[in-house]
Amino acid sequence: MPRAKGGFKTRQRRKKWLKLAKGFRGVNHSVYKKAREVGERSLAHAYRGRKQKKRDFRRLWIVRINAAARQHGLSYSKLISLLKKNNIEIDRKALSELAVNNPEEFEQLVKQVSA
Repeated sequence: MPRAKGGFKTRQRRKKWLKLAKGFRGVNHSVYKKAREVGERSLAHAYRGRKQKKRDFRRLWIVRINAAARQHGLSYSKLISLLKKNNIEIDRKALSELAVNNPEEFEQLVKQVSA
């Protein structure tokens, strides 16, 4: 029985990992075994990073809203509770953009809910 060498499919599978490891330093981009190890790790970090990005942006929006609300004598939690009480449904991203880019409109919103 002839010896089975690494044929088309094996080469294809290895090239996939080497392509993924393009741009890595040292043997990590050229040696298949190392390329696969660092490639798998990078995919795991990328997956985790996509979840972290959502948390990080929400934290940033909250910090911005809190800073803007305190300029008008309210805390973040009081502002959010007043918005809910007045049935104003605006998400934190939009509220943060309003506070940073249009402080006059944010001030009007704060006056409207606190009145």
